[in-house]
Amino acid sequence: MIDDETRRDRSMRGEEIMRQLDPNAGAVIDTWLHDLAPDLGRYIREFSFGDIYAREGISLRDREIAAIAALAAKSTATSQLKGHIKAGLHIGLTKEEIVEVIMQTVIYSGVPATLNAFAAMRDVLAAEEAAHKTPTAAE
Repeated sequence: MIDDETRRDRSMRGEEIMRQLDPNAGAVIDTWLHDLAPDLGRYIREFSFGDIYAREGISLRDREIAAIAALAAKSTATSQLKGHIKAGLHIGLTKEEIVEVIMQTVIYSGVPATLNAFAAMRDVLAAEEAAHKTPTAAE
């Protein structure tokens, strides 16, 4: 059994990493899961981000490249792929780099999975553009 202090440390570490990737990620996960499976949000924060993402050895940028590639190849985790594309952009991956990561997956996952990944990327880019659009005087 994990003691409360260890759980708090893992949670705080995970929350900080999630905040680096997307300042709203923790709140989005908690809101989405609160009425069905609140413990899953805690597990994601503690294990996925507090343990795995916090490991030394590769950068957060490289971890996002790996996450995007894995999720693109999987082709069954569109909302998670969108979240990691957004996080990748937030931490400095360029659109061109993400395109190349997704292109690389075609060899291993096939054209349909790669097309699905590009559809997800289009959605993220459109949402990011809309969120950062500056209203003009005519609007």
